[in-house]
Amino acid sequence: METNGAEVQHVSRSAVVADSDAERMAFITATLSAAGFDIFPASNAESLVVQLDHNVADVLILENALGHGLRSPGIPVLLLLDAGDSVDLEEAEAWRVVDYVINPVRPDELVHRVNTLIGRSKERSRSRGEIEALRESLRNVSSAIRETNDPQLIADHVVRGFGEALDMDHVWFATFRDERVPTIRAQWNRDGVTQFPSRLGGNEGIIVEATNRLWTEADVLAVSDHRAEPEAKVTRAIKDWSPELNPVSSVILPVGEGATALGIILLATEERRHDWTRPEIALMQHVAGNVAHGLIQGHLISAQQRVLHQLRQLDKAKTDFLATVNHELRTPLTSITAYLDMIRDGSGGPVPEGINKMLEVIARNSDRLRRLIEDMLTVSMQDGSNLDLKPVDIDKLLQVVVATLRPLAESRHVSVSFTEAAEDIEVTADEAKLEQVFTNIVANAIKFTPEGGRVGITSLLSASEDGGRAALVRVADTGLGIPEHDLPHIFTRFFRASNATAAAVPGSGLGLAIAHDIVSRHMGRLDLDSTLGAGTTVSVELPVGGP
Repeated sequence: METNGAEVQHVSRSAVVADSDAERMAFITATLSAAGFDIFPASNAESLVVQLDHNVADVLILENALGHGLRSPGIPVLLLLDAGDSVDLEEAEAWRVVDYVINPVRPDELVHRVNTLIGRSKERSRSRGEIEALRESLRNVSSAIRETNDPQLIADHVVRGFGEALDMDHVWFATFRDERVPTIRAQWNRDGVTQFPSRLGGNEGIIVEATNRLWTEADVLAVSDHRAEPEAKVTRAIKDWSPELNPVSSVILPVGEGATALGIILLATEERRHDWTRPEIALMQHVAGNVAHGLIQGHLISAQQRVLHQLRQLDKAKTDFLATVNHELRTPLTSITAYLDMIRDGSGGPVPEGINKMLEVIARNSDRLRRLIEDMLTVSMQDGSNLDLKPVDIDKLLQVVVATLRPLAESRHVSVSFTEAAEDIEVTADEAKLEQVFTNIVANAIKFTPEGGRVGITSLLSASEDGGRAALVRVADTGLGIPEHDLPHIFTRFFRASNATAAAVPGSGLGLAIAHDIVSRHMGRLDLDSTLGAGTTVSVELPVGGP
């Protein structure tokens, strides 16, 4: 059929009619057929199941008696009720879109109710599809938020995501003055519309109070049409804040964590009315929760990164300072020791006996100062120096250390003994650095052992924790011991045990720290066991195969 040259197409609709009353079945069939419906009849429960399985219909006209036990047909249902019939509400709820008519029904009412029911079903399907699309869009917003720790980028993601997903004209986000988050302002505006102010202005206190109330009540402030309530408090507040803004619809969404809100999100349209739905609001609240978590976490991470950067700068400054001081100290010390050696060798003539004793004091303290400078230089270069790995005979190395430190032990009347391993122990290591490790450990043991005490050194080959072979060296003394509260800090650079300071034992607090660093770089272990007043045992374990 053509009208004014244009072809008019009628959309075919169909209905399953299930009714055991033949006369009523004929009436319904004739009425709906006249309204353009294709009819699939069923006179009992069995034929009803067949018709639903084999045909795609727009609606089911169902006698109430045939509906008992029927699973959801997937299409809207119009129940035919006789006066006095009861309805199983649980079954009807499972069918989702349901209406009913009381027999007898007029033809025009039947057609109207069927068309209305079909329209409701389509609108519900459309709404469900829109919510699913919105859920997917906002899921992408949440994913973008979780992928960054930058608070400003999080805010930018949420305003753009809300604006595009909900078809808004404005989305504005701000955090309050809160130590949990940084101060952030972000907004997204449709092209051609006026931007919001960047500040909260004089209404900040009112906004914060209202937002906290919404957060406490787990609610939002949604207005579908400001034109209907031009004098409402929220409408006046928005106008006071931004006189250029004339919103039609808006929603204020709190962003919070714990007991209080930490920010606010405002969405608005200028020309179109937006009827806010509960699913929309629930989805926005879910994203707002992700925003709060992301902002707090991002703020903490940013603060940690700033502190770490400052610590690295301080550590570099300290290292540079140590390197400079070492250079400035080493140069004059070299001259002092050189001239001291020349005087002691008689280059300037005979040296009286009394002067010789003075020169020995100078030499001893010069050597102490040299070791301190070397320790400081080691600290300044520790992180950047490479290991010079080669085979090292542990027992020969320990013999050298003992021979070097024996004069120190004799001057303090401390006996030093070394018990070699039953078999040769050779490890792959940096020999110079291992010598420094054992020199520091044995020198410490001698310094902290009172007159008449003992220092014992043993070596042996053992099994490491990972099942390999390891060299194990123990240095045990009968010295002062270390207070228990000092043990966790004993490998910290420049730390000295409280009893060492009280007893005025000289030292820089670097020896064990340097030894621990070097052993760790060799993939070994340095352990310390100490009893106050009884002595200390230091154990060094080094993998035979090297690091």
